Amino acid sequence: MRAYYFDNLPGDQRLPHDFNPSRPVSQETLEAIGVKSWEIPVERYEPKLNAVAKERDYKNRDTINVSREGMGAIYEEKIKGFFQEHMHEDEEIRYILSGSGFFDVRQASTDEWIRLAVTPGDLIVIPAGIYHRFTLDEADNIKALRLFKDEPKWIPHNRGVETDANPYRQDYLKSIGVGA
Repeated sequence: MRAYYFDNLPGDQRLPHDFNPSRPVSQETLEAIGVKSWEIPVERYEPKLNAVAKERDYKNRDTINVSREGMGAIYEEKIKGFFQEHMHEDEEIRYILSGSGFFDVRQASTDEWIRLAVTPGDLIVIPAGIYHRFTLDEADNIKALRLFKDEPKWIPHNRGVETDANPYRQDYLKSIGVGA
């Protein structure tokens, strides 16, 4: 996974949106905002992925194919929805099997976007309460395992005053030492 600051320039969300020169983001910075990642080669990934799942108490999983072929008529609507800034009350855990894309996460202390460019073998954990969004890149497809602690919950809470006051958002901010 490659992490860098998003340039915020207008244009296709599927482009890299990297500064020139790039402004890379360190693993330490990601850990400070609660984002965790591992690289697990896709060939024979199951033992290592299962070990992480056991360690983090992930009990369920499924596979998602985000592509025109995989999603059919709802593809454009879903891509637009994934790219709306939101948070969840559960961790978002993804292991990339094929394809590629971008997860953008907000660095709460600066409100800057950090772009996470994911490719096969990347496992990422986006903490509950962090503002984030997702988009495909120009290859226009990604296949990922989604892992869950319990039953999947698909409730995105779009950024706003009400979501800022959400207890999961407040707990997240406390956990990273931001805010009251």
